Amino acid sequence: MSVQSVERALDVLEALAEHGGEAGLSEIAAKTGLPFGTIHRLLQTLLARGYVRQESDRRYALGGGLVRLGGIAESMVGVWARPYLSKLVSLSGETANLAVLEGDFIVYVAQVPSPRRLRMFAEVGRRVLPHSTAVGKVLLAGRPAEEAVAVFVRTGMPRRTPNTITDTDGMLTELGLVRDRGYAMDLGEEELGVHCLAVPVHDGNRVVAAMSVSGPAERIDALDREELAGAMRKIALDFGAELSPVAGAG
Repeated sequence: MSVQSVERALDVLEALAEHGGEAGLSEIAAKTGLPFGTIHRLLQTLLARGYVRQESDRRYALGGGLVRLGGIAESMVGVWARPYLSKLVSLSGETANLAVLEGDFIVYVAQVPSPRRLRMFAEVGRRVLPHSTAVGKVLLAGRPAEEAVAVFVRTGMPRRTPNTITDTDGMLTELGLVRDRGYAMDLGEEELGVHCLAVPVHDGNRVVAAMSVSGPAERIDALDREELAGAMRKIALDFGAELSPVAGAG
């Protein structure tokens, strides 16, 4: 049985998150459908616990109290992901990774290495820009185009290798291809000689993470790309079901 006040408090936090972490009362009300008085009371409790803060312009923002919870949750997601990443390694023979989007950066939160002597490593906790990685493309393809463009503008899309896509129009075209085919490729765009294939992890309708396999270009290119991506999507679907609040409900 759900508790209405808890559900409403979570609705307020999710409304703030969907507005980029900061919103006014009217924006929260429009998103949640809750009366202003109810929202105000919920915000006062969240303020007192540090999960929300009030800015000088009287708008509300997500607070520092969420950072501690987020860090613990992120580490747990990495633990939950390992069996699924191990399946990706068995499937491809290559190193498997799980990554999420934090602000303008991709963060690798879990990895299972390839058993091969020559293998790729993306250190857990490493932060990279999204435009030059397959996981980054998958995560941005799941966001509105204007949000992706805002990330590109803020980061400047620096060239990592001669293969890196560094213009907004080119990247928007690439993201369209990712949405159409259901996977993304990094063809030496972050590091020469390293190729990567990534698929999205969904929690309901949202893309919340990306799973990838990466390895030497010649080995990745020798794999059947469509067949690999299809099998990876099934594994990612199972992992997303575990992450979902209503796991296995649909």
